[in-house]
Amino acid sequence: MDELTGFLKDAGCSERVIEHCLAVRNLSVRYACEIPDADPNLVEAGAVLHDIGRSVTHDISHAQVGADICRKLGFSEDICLIVERHIGAGLPAAECAEYGLDAHDCIPLTLEEKIVAHCDNLVKGADVITIGERMSLALKSGLRTEARERIARLSDEIEGLRTLRSEKKQ
Repeated sequence: MDELTGFLKDAGCSERVIEHCLAVRNLSVRYACEIPDADPNLVEAGAVLHDIGRSVTHDISHAQVGADICRKLGFSEDICLIVERHIGAGLPAAECAEYGLDAHDCIPLTLEEKIVAHCDNLVKGADVITIGERMSLALKSGLRTEARERIARLSDEIEGLRTLRSEKKQ
């Protein structure tokens, strides 16, 4: 068990949550290595810790709770923001307020934040799924149109960066 996984265990995350975090880490690091200017080490840390808030709650507040846990543990603000901004494709301040969360913008801004949020969308449990499958699940769950559109835009952006990298290699 690596040191970061130890933080999940110490916080009280279930084995299921830990397996999910490790699957998101594996996919996120692969993406970070394929996208120019991404920091794979930052992506790895943020991906492993992204659901640490599930040690307290499994509702939508787990991202803000997780960021608070990471801040108390002394992690860099870059890692804390990956954790805080990973829900779907992020939540604008108004939506945070609607959900009873701290009303501040939680949209992923940095490349690393976007990679982890996107890869989290592509992992269901510990299994990698397609963006089409994620969008279908989002529609079935009643996720609002604006949130589904943000997920689709984030997917297009990150997948486009991967495509650019592979085209440059050829």
